[in-house]
Amino acid sequence: MNQENDFKENSLAPIVIKLSNIIVLLVVFIVALLILLAIYIPAPEPTKIVESPVADKNGLYTDAAKSEGSSEKDTKVYWQAPDESELTGNADREKIEYGKELIKHTAAYFGPNGKIFKGATNGLNCQNCHLDAGTKVFGNNYAAVASTYPKYRARSGSIENIYKRVNDCFERSLNGKGLDTTSKEMLAMSAYINWVGKNISKNNMPDGVGMKELTLLERAADPSLGKSVYTMKCQSCHQIDGGGTLNGDQSEYTYPPLWGKNSYNRGAGLYRVSTFARFVKNNMPLGASHNSVQLSDEEAWDVAAFVNTQEHPNVNIKKDWPKLIEKPFDHPFGPFVDGFSETQHKYGPYQPIKNKLKELKKINKNLKKPTKV
Repeated sequence: MNQENDFKENSLAPIVIKLSNIIVLLVVFIVALLILLAIYIPAPEPTKIVESPVADKNGLYTDAAKSEGSSEKDTKVYWQAPDESELTGNADREKIEYGKELIKHTAAYFGPNGKIFKGATNGLNCQNCHLDAGTKVFGNNYAAVASTYPKYRARSGSIENIYKRVNDCFERSLNGKGLDTTSKEMLAMSAYINWVGKNISKNNMPDGVGMKELTLLERAADPSLGKSVYTMKCQSCHQIDGGGTLNGDQSEYTYPPLWGKNSYNRGAGLYRVSTFARFVKNNMPLGASHNSVQLSDEEAWDVAAFVNTQEHPNVNIKKDWPKLIEKPFDHPFGPFVDGFSETQHKYGPYQPIKNKLKELKKINKNLKKPTKV
């Protein structure tokens, strides 16, 4: 029995010795590997935490806007639309309220599936350009329409009444057909617009009317820079293709198209880069205001150039600006009297054009003065 056990122990001994050697070699290898790692691999850098953009106390996101908006807020008292409680007892209350409804939900009545005229417009609402039904300060409001119309407009070279102005929007911004000026709808919209500006005396322009002026760039507006602004600040609502976002039942746009077949056409005021830039500076992205901007001046100019570089519906504008000297500095289609190109008229720099037009108008005015004998 003892001989058998000795035999087994002698048989296992070489195996145990081999396993022990292997274990020793593994330990040596691991120790050597750890030493090499410690010598040749650099220490890891501290983990960087990437934070999502956070608005400052003024609601600003971009560095450019924060820099520009860092000054004290504007404390000026601006025009305010009349309160709807003032409609109590007004004989035209029903007409005015219907007019407001048409301004807010134009597409429901004149859009592709309109209750009154199907396909009379591109599906936009008047409110898409005239914010808060034309009552927002610097939101392209109706504050001075009642006080200034009828008035001379250089685009047509004639005296226009409020009906002509409304139909201009239907034909250009809504890329559609004008209304019968005696229709219930035209009379209602006009009544509402007049009511909004009822507290403004004749020929007066209240503070906060229309759109706020914007400092001109010393360079041309840059569509490529504007594309970056659009991607960061506009695309989530207006979509990557600029086609806008329809509401749940597809009846009208929650966020309107900015280019493409359902956008404003090339005869609309927004197709001028300066108009679009002034509009977005103090109103966009949605929720911004003149007292809480989210775009710098440069961002506003550049995104306007980008949007108006995209495709928009065509329209016959050959009769526009019959007096060439009255053409705006940024009207993008010739002919011109100032000698600057269509490209510069569209994108700038604009100051040289403005200076030249001022000089030409002064000469033209002097030529019209009677000569003293």
